[in-house]
Amino acid sequence: MLLQATGLTKRYGDFSALTDVSFSIRPGEILGLIGPNGSGKTTLFECLAGVLPADGGTLRHDDRVVPPGARSSILFYMPDAIAPWPSQTVRWALDFTAGFFGGTVPESGPDIVPQLDLVPLLDAPIGTLSKGQRKRVLLAIGLLTPQPVLLADEPFDGLDLRQTRDVARALRSYAAAGRTLFLSIHQISDAARICDRFVLLSAGRVCGEGTPAELSSLAAARGTPPAADLEEVFLALT
Repeated sequence: MLLQATGLTKRYGDFSALTDVSFSIRPGEILGLIGPNGSGKTTLFECLAGVLPADGGTLRHDDRVVPPGARSSILFYMPDAIAPWPSQTVRWALDFTAGFFGGTVPESGPDIVPQLDLVPLLDAPIGTLSKGQRKRVLLAIGLLTPQPVLLADEPFDGLDLRQTRDVARALRSYAAAGRTLFLSIHQISDAARICDRFVLLSAGRVCGEGTPAELSSLAAARGTPPAADLEEVFLALT
């Protein structure tokens, strides 16, 4: 077990955005967080990363509680729909990220620039990129960071089918090299293609955790056909 979240809770007045959320993150896995819009996925990531104060719960690493202010050494959170350094080029952003953490782009693991098809974009200012282009740059920035766990919010948003497959292949190569990835994914078909295990979130509560086979067994106990795909399993459990 790499990380264990227990009882994470976040309230806004009388509204509970997260209620007693508990799950584990294992070393070297790609864990998928899936749920409908408004289920609390982004809130959960923000609470895990320590950028949003939770109202309850703990995060443990190596059997010790990690306070929010100390989580940046373990987790790197890449939010969705941001455009950092909009006037700077993609090349500058990648060099800055690698240099900030003491490395260089070519020496920071698999060659992420060609993997994410960023060569044609290296001299383009980030603020001029399309949604899909910016998403690939953000993923490259996240993958260049050294923290053991990368939290990525909607890594496939804005990508076409070919780009989605290329990004999934790149993420797989990093997981195979030992990086642990926790991905919030809206499209269940994308999640099924890449993730080892899943946390199912609905209305701020965990309604299932496990491999596809484990979740299928749980759904079958509620009457879902054993051969159902992940979408049917998710609907059965939520």
